[in-house]
Amino acid sequence: MEKQLATTLFESLASGTRLDVFRLLVRQGHAGMVAGDVASRLGLPPNNLSFHLKAMTQAGLLTVTQEGRFLRYRANLAMMQDLIAFLTAECCADDAGQCEELSATVCCPPARTATS
Repeated sequence: MEKQLATTLFESLASGTRLDVFRLLVRQGHAGMVAGDVASRLGLPPNNLSFHLKAMTQAGLLTVTQEGRFLRYRANLAMMQDLIAFLTAECCADDAGQCEELSATVCCPPARTATS
């Protein structure tokens, strides 16, 4: 990950509301949530939430799919893992043994497809 992308992602999360939205969507994993449910869960006005969802989607932190008249948002878990890897890439570079408890495990299993 390039430093500029990491900076963009951190700027996108530099709001309490956006951080709450992202963490909620991370908890939902691959299922994601429709925007109205996110607004209800967090007690946010829909127009306020829409502004935040758009910014986070443009930064690449979220993906969005149309489902009829609803928009389903999902945390971009791969991007999140890349950002974590960027932050920890040089962890304990002078003494790698200090960081043995850190692992590169994926937080969620891959999404199931209709055939799996």
